Parts: sequence; C-alpha cells; structure tokens
Amino acid sequence: MLRIKDVDASVKFYTENFGFTLLRKSDFPQWNFSLVFLAVLPEGTVWPDPTSDEALENLWKFEGVTLELTHNHGTENDADFKVNNGNEEPHRGFGHIAVMTKNLESDCVSLEENGVKFRKRPHEGMMKTLAFCLDPDGYWIEIISRDQDSPVNNKYTFA
Repeated sequence: MLRIKDVDASVKFYTENFGFTLLRKSDFPQWNFSLVFLAVLPEGTVWPDPTSDEALENLWKFEGVTLELTHNHGTENDADFKVNNGNEEPHRGFGHIAVMTKNLESDCVSLEENGVKFRKRPHEGMMKTLAFCLDPDGYWIEIISRDQDSPVNNKYTFA
C-alpha cells in the first residue's frame, strides 16, 4: 500500500505510463479516505467498471499482483502535504516497487518524453539492466530488463 496525495494524478501515472488497469476505487467519506487498486492485467483481459459490485467481487478473486493506493481526502488541495516515500531521511527503509519490461532503454526514453522523472537511467551507474523512476509522490519504481524470450506479452509486468 502506498499513500498518495492525488488519486487522479496517480491513477493517470500508472495507467498511462505502465499499462496498469484501475481495478477498483472505493470511497469511504465517513472516514475521509479512498482505496484504489491497480494491476497489470494479462493481454486481452476485460475488467468491469471499477466502481461496480462486479469489480469488487473480481478484485477479491484476482490471482495476480495488485498495487493498493490510499488517499486521505483533502491532501490533494494542501500545497504543503507530502507523503513519506520511505527513501528520504529521516524515514528511509521502504524501498520501491518493481516492474519488468523487454525494452528497457526505449521504454525509459518514452517515459522521460512523457514527463516521468528518473532517479537512475539504464546508462547511469554500473547496473545497465535497470532504471529507477519516480511516481507523482516520489515513490521509486524499479524498471528491470526482462528476458527477451519471456512468454509475457504485456509491455510491463510486476517484478
């Protein structure tokens, strides 16, 4: 689970840049928060409306990996609000999430052209088979080069 500042910005980031699908969005106005579940679905999978009862039922039966985002209402309007991403002092220790791709170099170029910020590009440092980019809240996303012979057809998959 990652805490986020702005639901729309985060959902747009993960769906447009990494091919995630919004599986479910549940609002809890009485407690001032919302939960958002995203996943990279197998190619050709159709998912129901994320606000539907069917989406909720499918979520609990889902056999893949999901990313849960928690949004505390009002933070999107607070210019001073910043999540603790776990990678800055004095609260280091979270780490990152990871995705895999068959085309690391070209995908990183495309991501950067789309405005995604990078912590480490593939050509930087000694490890050439991975990169780290940042989501809208500053969480690190490791992008790992997947074997070209992988049977997975999706552009990105969870690592």
